[in-house]
Amino acid sequence: MLLAAGNVPDDELAALADASATYGTRGSATDYALLLDGLAAEREQGITIDVAWRHLRTPRGRFLIADCPGHVEYTRNMATGASTADAMVLLVDAEKGLSPQTLRHTAIAALLGVRHVVLAINKMDRVAFARGPFEAIEADYRAHASVLGIDSVQAVPVAAADGDNVAVPSPHLAWHDGPTVLDAIEALQSMPRRARLDCLPVQMLLREVGGARWYAGTWCGDVLRVGARLQVAPDGTRAVVTAMRVAGDVADFAVDGDAVAVRFADEVDAARGAVLARGGSPVLHGDQFVADVFWFGAAPLVAGRRYLCRTAGRVTAGRIGELKHRLDPVSLQLLADKQLGANDIGRVTLALDTPIVFAPYAESRLLGAFLLVDPVSHATLGAGMIRHGLRRADNLHWQALDVDRAARAAMKGRRPRCIWFTGLSGAGKSTIANRVERALHARGVHTYLLDGDNVRQGLNRDLGFTEADRVENLRRVSEVARLMTDAGLVVLVSFISPYRAERAAARALFESGDFVEVFVDTPLAEAERRDPKGLYAKARRGELPNFTGIDAPYEVPEAADLVLDTVRHDTASLATQVIDYLARTE
Repeated sequence: MLLAAGNVPDDELAALADASATYGTRGSATDYALLLDGLAAEREQGITIDVAWRHLRTPRGRFLIADCPGHVEYTRNMATGASTADAMVLLVDAEKGLSPQTLRHTAIAALLGVRHVVLAINKMDRVAFARGPFEAIEADYRAHASVLGIDSVQAVPVAAADGDNVAVPSPHLAWHDGPTVLDAIEALQSMPRRARLDCLPVQMLLREVGGARWYAGTWCGDVLRVGARLQVAPDGTRAVVTAMRVAGDVADFAVDGDAVAVRFADEVDAARGAVLARGGSPVLHGDQFVADVFWFGAAPLVAGRRYLCRTAGRVTAGRIGELKHRLDPVSLQLLADKQLGANDIGRVTLALDTPIVFAPYAESRLLGAFLLVDPVSHATLGAGMIRHGLRRADNLHWQALDVDRAARAAMKGRRPRCIWFTGLSGAGKSTIANRVERALHARGVHTYLLDGDNVRQGLNRDLGFTEADRVENLRRVSEVARLMTDAGLVVLVSFISPYRAERAAARALFESGDFVEVFVDTPLAEAERRDPKGLYAKARRGELPNFTGIDAPYEVPEAADLVLDTVRHDTASLATQVIDYLARTE
């Protein structure tokens, strides 16, 4: 298409000829795939890995093409392209038919707001350009797409390697009276476009000499002009735009996608994370949502786990409250599940620590989209689309109390803290914690020890030992420990707590220095040798599934506040190390 539309310069054609000679898969013929597969790894393997962006200019319009990979390992890259697209050209092998990955791509694209599909049924030469296979694939795909809410599907039979029906009608496919792929793309301009919410998320506040404030971000929506009246969300203040800069230059208007800074006639409070919206736009404010999530992390998404949530101009922590269902992209059934694996799609509830300005994704891709990020490694793990807000917390307000944490701590004469002991089963956590509490109690310190086994006798009796249950187990204990420190106590927590993410989430509940992570460092072989409860022996026999260290992981702390070596020191000296640390950091 690029070549037929005259969008490939002569120097690129020359480079393409050289690349075809080295990496081509069509003998002496030019391999046009190498126009977009420019990475060395792509050319060596003969596959698309990353997203390649190219402008396609024709007499009927201008289009931005995102060439995305099809292999399952790079599904997240395909989602990157789909997240900005209005339409999708989907290639299907005429010989193989609809594959699970083809259906997965369709489901992801539909969730990301793509409503128009050009179905390019490729390799028609492999089926002797027969009409039957084409019509069978088209019928099956239309039935699948209709369930996902795809508005239009234009099927085109092609043999892309030789250009049949790509940009010029093919004599081999004379029975097809529809458009070529290029014609179908050009026809997309007449399709109705999704509604866009006119808004400017504030990404930066700029000050000039004299103190005038400019609010900078990326404009989304119809033309914004000087003199427009914008509303500041969430507080509802209205202000008139008196000056504007686009890409740093003074301007009278801005269009969709422009980097813009605006100045108002009156000073307003609009810090990073606020949203400037045209009057009447349905901008909302909340901290709990129902959302669809596309997950691409290696470790699964687990209900109850905390993640960082990145939205337009804002980063806040949040927790996955409930996994309502997982979508099977092939059957389109909604399946009950407790976690999402790599490339899975599911619907969840999400509760954030701080309210954000948002809009449903169907009304604004910008304000309805978010990323889920690992709070420890900061790796991006998933992409989400807000479907609607939940009003569960709208009528809940923190009750101010006359007797606060500081007053309770002053009465006890001691800084409240949470001492969190983590380590393998049999490491000696409870034994050491018990000695520490006994020593603190003898000194008149008000304490409480939360032990893993004891808490499971009551508060967490309903939980098992799956990853999801372990996450919820630690969430509850973390909240209880926080309440106890608020009461002025020194609380000791003795739990295996195998996941870094949950330990980091627990730490985040406390002020700096009030959470002390103590790693009781005992090698697996030594813990198994001790095996005071006989649990390792049961796990080895397969009688105790999901046992930490055997068939469930333990993630060693990377920066514990205190590390106790149980092989080199006895219990008494280890307890003394904890007491000494608390005294030094009081």
